[in-house]
This record gives sequence, structure tokens and C-alpha cells, in this order.
Amino acid sequence: MAVESDEREAGNPYQIAVVPITHVPHNDPDVAIEIPPAVKRHLGLDAERSWIVVDEFNMFTWPGYDLRPIEKKNGRVDYGLLPPKLFDKIIEKIAQLQSKGKVTQTSRDDAA
Repeated sequence: MAVESDEREAGNPYQIAVVPITHVPHNDPDVAIEIPPAVKRHLGLDAERSWIVVDEFNMFTWPGYDLRPIEKKNGRVDYGLLPPKLFDKIIEKIAQLQSKGKVTQTSRDDAA
């Protein structure tokens, strides 16, 4: 999931937030959003059930040093865009959890 900051207009790089996707149901269903099968097909993901975990995410400057091209995606490092309703649901859930102090954010730029 990408979030563009005002810095981009000034010619500075994008800051990106990346949330984990897992096949394992989270022990707290309040912090995971299941990806609908149609979205998984659209993105070219497998058919297994998957969840987006929204109580933790990594931030980094795009493109990040640890991005790798996706097999069969002609060198792309992303799977594509989420439908707006699902994206908005993710943002809303992160905001709710942040207001309760229940989100962990890690800068990956510091890891380089």
C-alpha cells in the first residue's frame, strides 16, 4: 500500500507504507482484513485465503533497497493497485488502531 506525501510535489521521493499479507488467520481478527478472492485474482495472487495485517507496517523511501522483481511480472516489484473500497477499509482500520496506540511502524530506511 503506498501513501504519497506532500514531499513528492517538491521533487522528493515517495514514502511508502507496506503492510504484511499472510495465509494464516490472525489470532486477533480485529487487526486483519481478509482479501476477497476477486481481488486476489486481479492481483495475480494464489487462490488460498489471505489476510492483510493492519497493526504493523514498514515505511521506506520508494524504491526501497530490499525490493525484488516479482517472477512473471516483467521486472515489476508490485502486484498492482487495490480496489478503492478495500484500500479505504485498510486506511480506516489503521487509523482506528493508531488512535488506540495499537500500531507498530518500522522504518526500513534505517535498516540499509
